Amino acid sequence: MTETLGLVLALVGGVLLGGLFFGGLWWTVRKGVSSERPALLFLGSLLLRVGISLAGFYLIGRADWEKLLASLLGFVTARLLVTRLTRAAERPSYPEQAASHAP
Repeated sequence: MTETLGLVLALVGGVLLGGLFFGGLWWTVRKGVSSERPALLFLGSLLLRVGISLAGFYLIGRADWEKLLASLLGFVTARLLVTRLTRAAERPSYPEQAASHAP
């Protein structure tokens, strides 16, 4: 029972890390387009997101490859969720906006 709970917590931790990583990437891309210094924003965001993710994976899967694997599965799951949510947010709400290329 304790082992199963540890794997579930590792999976949830991976989802949280993935949400932070890919949500932060989405935010960075949206803000970087209009930034005066996009290279600095992208580099700082990359270092922060990778650092937090690596530290989180280290803490979650310290000496247990099964927990590390569960957290990686959660990370990939979060990528799919963030991708789906951000695509839904990017869709135009009016048909006129979607067909702006037509005469």
